[in-house]
Amino acid sequence: MSPTSGGDRRPVRQAALAALLEAEGLDALLVTARPNIRYLSGFSGSAGIAVATRNGLLLVTDSRYDEQARQQCGVAARVEIEGTSVWDRLFKELPTLGPLGLIGFEGHAVSVKDAERFAAGGPGAAWRWKPAGELVERLRVRKDAGEVDAIRAAAGVAATALRETLATVRAGQTELEIAGTLEGALRRNGSEAHPFPTIVASGPRSALPHALTSARPVAAGEWLLLDFGAVVDGYCADVTRTVVVGRRADEAQRALYGLVQEAQRRAREGVRAGMSGREADALAREPIEARGFGAAFGHSTGHGLGLEVHEAPRLARTAAEPLPEDAVVTIEPGVYVTGRGGVRIEDDVHLSADGPVLLTDGCTDLLELV
Repeated sequence: MSPTSGGDRRPVRQAALAALLEAEGLDALLVTARPNIRYLSGFSGSAGIAVATRNGLLLVTDSRYDEQARQQCGVAARVEIEGTSVWDRLFKELPTLGPLGLIGFEGHAVSVKDAERFAAGGPGAAWRWKPAGELVERLRVRKDAGEVDAIRAAAGVAATALRETLATVRAGQTELEIAGTLEGALRRNGSEAHPFPTIVASGPRSALPHALTSARPVAAGEWLLLDFGAVVDGYCADVTRTVVVGRRADEAQRALYGLVQEAQRRAREGVRAGMSGREADALAREPIEARGFGAAFGHSTGHGLGLEVHEAPRLARTAAEPLPEDAVVTIEPGVYVTGRGGVRIEDDVHLSADGPVLLTDGCTDLLELV
């Protein structure tokens, strides 16, 4: 895997992490979160442990990934292969990294069992361990040009797959049938994976923000909400569209959709790096509250996007931190009316130095599939 389409940024990332280690008084960081391992090394396998020091990166994985790890990491990491226990091999290799006194670990990404492995320090070792917080995530929040290009490409795949799917949707189809068509189109058009379980929710079930796709048939005149993603070069796009199936929208549907569309466009065009996540959330929330639907918009306006479909920063009422320049975020307000259904519209936006840049297609006019 090339870490980004804009060139190999892994040495820059490792140098930035080394500076954080020095600032935190750490000699090394044990990296166990898979997205963080991929960000630093390029390795995308499902089994591996990395150790970042101020001078380099060690990756330990098992024999299933021997060739893959060496190809993906190249010179970005020293790769060690273990046929049995990667933890045993880790403790064997740690002394080769030089004198390591205090080693940080990702407390948010370590199981209790694995914490017990290194809490004892390894066989005969004198290392000290400290929860280090989300150091790599602090770097990942700012996307370089290659990462932005990958998310834009994933968004293009998502848009094409949606167009192909909506051309086939008819009243009487089940949510599962529609989801199957959409997921097949995503794969055919180049998505490496589905970054989260596809949501297809119809009628009153569209009022469930995270509905599980079901065998329910879609009736004429109902809402159909589709929340789905695509992955290119490991990077995720996240899109939601809500349409009416089988006949023209009625007056109440048009009014509700228009409100969400107005709120989404206001936030999508007004969000800026430097404003707080709370201020960004208010861009979408204020018009919805002004129309008396505040209680029907229960989730946050958006979240960060990258190697994971949910990562920092957050656009929420509780998010006081400023949004970093070059973050990529979703803008996804929704209004959900129990018994009637709901509307959510979601696009992905890059917070560039010059303002918000839309990465998804932004095609949010109400579609009536008749």
